[in-house]
Amino acid sequence: MHIISSEHIDFDKWDACVQNNENGLIYATSTYLNAMTDNWSGLLINDYQAIMPLPWRKKWGIRYLYTPAFTQQLGLIGQTNVSATELQKKVLQFARFGNYLFNDGNAPLGDELSFFECNNYVIYLNKSYEEIRSSYKKNFKKNTNKPIHNELYYQKSDEYELAIRSFYQYNSAHILHVHSAEIDCFIKLCSQLFPANILVRKVTNKADELLSIVLLLKDNKRYYNLINYTSAAGRKVEANYFLYDNLFKELAENDLLFDFEGSDLPGVKSFYECMGGLNKRYYLWQFNHLPWPLCLFKK
Repeated sequence: MHIISSEHIDFDKWDACVQNNENGLIYATSTYLNAMTDNWSGLLINDYQAIMPLPWRKKWGIRYLYTPAFTQQLGLIGQTNVSATELQKKVLQFARFGNYLFNDGNAPLGDELSFFECNNYVIYLNKSYEEIRSSYKKNFKKNTNKPIHNELYYQKSDEYELAIRSFYQYNSAHILHVHSAEIDCFIKLCSQLFPANILVRKVTNKADELLSIVLLLKDNKRYYNLINYTSAAGRKVEANYFLYDNLFKELAENDLLFDFEGSDLPGVKSFYECMGGLNKRYYLWQFNHLPWPLCLFKK
């Protein structure tokens, strides 16, 4: 088990480990990490038998781990039957404080090291649209049947930048940890991933006014619900319900997982549960092993 900087990592072997393991998610690919982190290193076990991306920054000359924007789960990928104590010790030799998100396949580590559990809802798409719809809660199903939806239009789109900037403009006051520079980085990343790994769908009215839009990332395992924006006019006609219902109609009967990308926010959590989302928890590790009094000023 050793840690090396990203410039010395064999990206082909790294990305093969991500692609070939069920708990290897798109956030851990070299393309994603290179685009969205200030710096990153990789913990390797043997010859890329298992990997663990470590995004880092420095403050007062002290290295710490942080969570990059638009990155939900990283963690140990591949062989997961490693010593939790040994893994923790190795990471703490590299960074003495920070926060780190382990993936939903790292439950043994999360249990042994008492990590904080986070909610993430998913839908298995390997069934018919009718089966998916049968799992909708009563309120969600009711809101997909409103007569006003006869005047809405579900469309394919290539406007990933519109989706991202609309989302940021609407939510900027509530996501202060995401800065405009990181939005620019994410747009640049999407330009690299489009169209093979990007799916954008929108809802408009007869006047072609944007009411709701969603941006999904896609890999060989999941669709990732990264960006969702609904305008004030869209909220009046429940356009987001119409959007997701049509999205599931389009994506049904394939082997991928629909990953809602959250959430612990009560309103968002309730919305995802209403669509029949199943909770597939991931894990947060927050740690501070700085000596006193530095530990008092880590923020």
